Amino acid sequence: MINMLFNGVPANIMALAGLVFAFIMTCLLLVKCNDRLPKDQGREFAVNGALSAGKPRGAGFIFILVFIVSVVLFCELNTEIIIYLVLLAAAMMTGFLDDCSRAPWGELKKGLLDFAIAVMVAITFLNFNSNVVEFAIFGGSITIPPVIFGILTVVLVWVSINVTNCSDGVDGLSGTLTIITLISLYMVDQIKGMDPVFSHTILLFVICILAYLWFNATPSKLMMGDAGSRAMGFFISIAALKTGSPFIYIPVAIVLILDGGLGLLKVSLLRFLKIRILVNTRTPLHDHVRKVMGWSNTQAVFRFAIIQIMISAAVIYLIM
Repeated sequence: MINMLFNGVPANIMALAGLVFAFIMTCLLLVKCNDRLPKDQGREFAVNGALSAGKPRGAGFIFILVFIVSVVLFCELNTEIIIYLVLLAAAMMTGFLDDCSRAPWGELKKGLLDFAIAVMVAITFLNFNSNVVEFAIFGGSITIPPVIFGILTVVLVWVSINVTNCSDGVDGLSGTLTIITLISLYMVDQIKGMDPVFSHTILLFVICILAYLWFNATPSKLMMGDAGSRAMGFFISIAALKTGSPFIYIPVAIVLILDGGLGLLKVSLLRFLKIRILVNTRTPLHDHVRKVMGWSNTQAVFRFAIIQIMISAAVIYLIM
């Protein structure tokens, strides 16, 4: 939108202005509005969960809204991106309403909402993009039948939302891992020469998370809540799809997948098939390393981040 108002201004200057705007507005609104956010009740079964009680939560509502406004103002919009922004807002709002609720929403209710959002993503993506999947690391490509591609897309979006949500339990952890994953996907886009407009939205999203982390670094002053973690997982899945190599999600988000996903797998197998796995391992893994291995919160964040950076660096090297 601003590009139209300031016609003739170099694109790189406008892009930089958008990044500065996103960071400053996120910081300002988090400072001004944090007292209006719902307060955390503390998590009964999480390691040191009681320490979070009373802190403002749901800050994701703020930085996701700033991101959406920044994209509208500083990016060239098209129908596909507009639909993704609407669905991103929906993912954020489902989380924020849960953050505001005195009684947590049930797993079934949230799972069905995630499924509905994932189906809309699959329909939108197939309408605007090819169903050809490239293997960025090994080379080559395959054409997947649209129905199968749509099912796989639903799985990707649903999994990404939920593993990212489950990884949000240590100050700065899920935000830091999300930044590493998104920057990795941005680099894949640059190497492959993918859509520059969407690539700019990735940087805007990263900037908004960085502004949030200014307040969420240990010891945190506020938390993103489900409003932030669910929206981050949603956006990661879209960024992976837009690379044209959606399977790249697995290595560039492997720490998020293992940290949040093992708990989902453990509970699902026990509940539906009565199969017990990882009996001596606490999940999410960030609870295991803190409770069993004695890591501090800062050690958990840095070491998980280091692992993901090493894996992502290897992936980028193999693609180049």
